[in-house]
Amino acid sequence: MSIAFTFPGQGSQVVGMGKALAENFPEARAVFDEVDEALGEKLSSIIWEGPEETLTLTANAQPALMAVSIAVFRVLESKGVSLKDKVAYVAGHSLGEYSALCAAGTFSLSDTARLLRIRGNAMQKAVPAGEGAMAAIIGLEHEDVEAICAEASKQGPVQIANDNGGGQLVISGAKGSVEAAAALASAKGAKRAIMLPVSAPFHSALMEPAAEAMRVALANVAKNDPVVPLIANVRAAPVKSATEIAALLVEQVTGQVRWRETVEWFGNNEVTTLYEIGAGKVLTGLARRINKDISGIAVGTPEDIDAAVAALNA
Repeated sequence: MSIAFTFPGQGSQVVGMGKALAENFPEARAVFDEVDEALGEKLSSIIWEGPEETLTLTANAQPALMAVSIAVFRVLESKGVSLKDKVAYVAGHSLGEYSALCAAGTFSLSDTARLLRIRGNAMQKAVPAGEGAMAAIIGLEHEDVEAICAEASKQGPVQIANDNGGGQLVISGAKGSVEAAAALASAKGAKRAIMLPVSAPFHSALMEPAAEAMRVALANVAKNDPVVPLIANVRAAPVKSATEIAALLVEQVTGQVRWRETVEWFGNNEVTTLYEIGAGKVLTGLARRINKDISGIAVGTPEDIDAAVAALNA
């Protein structure tokens, strides 16, 4: 029986997240202060006061979600929860992979904030507005959606971006191709095929300029091997080498977030509990749909922390 810590991705952000943590715990407050200093701006004001449309901008949402996750994590640490002693693996959904690596000591907090600001800006700039799109396909199998993407990609690139489990796949690519794939999915019996309100086609081949930006940024940042293995998004398998992790983070920009397979891997490797560290409960809900034998516990508020500390230190 073992435990994994998971870290949420974009879509989990909400104005006011982490504010109660900062007000109740000096360790959490210090995280937000350090992120503000690393970015040279008061991101914490945007996180706690909004406006929502500013927080949702990918260049803000990415470091903001990481800051909340690490604030929770640092408070857990201050209460005697040691990652190395209590946790077998870490994983994060897309940008959450950076939060996981910050917690596991691969990157410093300041460097993680700067990396995510670079990543957000590079992803936004990679494709002119309106040229890319993403869609959620509900109720089809992975191989069906893969075949649909192959058929629709005659007009331009489209691929699976996220396999979130429970019959939910997200596709990404050129707008016309994504629309064509969504229509094909509906015709082939998808329960729903919904175009998503996103600003860029994340995790698609069109993100290659952003992948190149991350290759440069990651080459120039100090990194350590994580204290526990990372279950990498693009591999759905454990990785322990900082150099290999950096290469996989580059690959992740244009590659698929294999979340369903990640949770399945946990289930096959004696992980019984997933703690979701940070904002929201998205990953906890996904885990429940993928493997009912794994218990999911979201830890994002002072009350959640008290309950998690009692369980983890039992």
